[in-house]
Amino acid sequence: MAPSTPVFDSISTEVSRFETFVESSAAKLFPRIRSGSYADIGTRPSMDDEHVRIDDLSAHLGSYFKCPSSFYAVFDGHGGPDAAAYVKRNAVRLFFEDVHLPQTSDVDDVFLRALLNSHREAFLQADSALADKSIVSSSCGTTALTALVLGRHLVVANAGDCRAVLCRKGVAVDVSQDHKPSYLPERRRVEELGGRVEGEYLIGPSYLPECRRVEELGGRVEGEHLNGLSVTRALGDWDFKLPVGSTSPLTAEPEVQQFMLTEADEFLIIGCDGIWDVMSSQHAVSLVRRGLRRHDDPELSARELVMEASRLHSADNLTAVVVCFTSPNPVESREPQSRRLRCFCLSEEARSRLKSLFEGN
Repeated sequence: MAPSTPVFDSISTEVSRFETFVESSAAKLFPRIRSGSYADIGTRPSMDDEHVRIDDLSAHLGSYFKCPSSFYAVFDGHGGPDAAAYVKRNAVRLFFEDVHLPQTSDVDDVFLRALLNSHREAFLQADSALADKSIVSSSCGTTALTALVLGRHLVVANAGDCRAVLCRKGVAVDVSQDHKPSYLPERRRVEELGGRVEGEYLIGPSYLPECRRVEELGGRVEGEHLNGLSVTRALGDWDFKLPVGSTSPLTAEPEVQQFMLTEADEFLIIGCDGIWDVMSSQHAVSLVRRGLRRHDDPELSARELVMEASRLHSADNLTAVVVCFTSPNPVESREPQSRRLRCFCLSEEARSRLKSLFEGN
């Protein structure tokens, strides 16, 4: 009789196979992150944009999160580069090191609520820090957009007119809202708080008496001539805000949203308004998608996006970050059509002649 396999060895083998199956299944739950970025001064005299790109947060935070995590951000400064540079330098501290999240191994609803609230607090803390004139001028500020990928969860926080766009099977899905005076809900919020919008500009409180004086004399107020802001939410810009602790029409309060990534989500684009001033979200997504299918390089795709905005005559600094969640499907190529062969029969006379030809007669 042939020796039988020991029972315990058999069980151990099956357990090992099961663990391997579980590990490979779990790996499929999380996107394989790859990213690239590109920035260009454009036609401006100075570069006021900043960005953050961290594909592996554990390299900075250790085992802070219990699942794969990545962090990205863009900051579009105005009134100089100092506000954007300050927030970039302190981003990891503001968003992760100084916050207190529930200690749990699961990304459940309680944890996500705390995470969303911590991002909101990070924006407000950065804004309060920028009120210190020893850090930046009170006329200096920045818009900000952050994107945290935590397993399959995507958390986007935005204050200003930077934008985040998902590519979902080739279709552009905006996952942030531009905070501009022309956006009706924002205009209503500003006016309910005593603020004023002229055209596409938010008028600072110090200019309101001048606005009233001009109008009493029958003149017309032009927002761009009164150093108006083209956004309704920003960090810093304390010349436009009421004293710390007061509610101002211009606010640093971000809109924070959470999404669940699916296999249909191919990549995320985040960019400053220099990109979106000259192209739609769908234009950007289609351009990046075609590029990734050609070369599968998110860094090159970010550069191509910036170059396209420049070609379309964007008048601003240009910054784009492309975050890939999956490898692109190869460009579909048509199989070469097989040559169709026709069958026919030779007569006896034709076969005889062909045989003579081959024999050299």
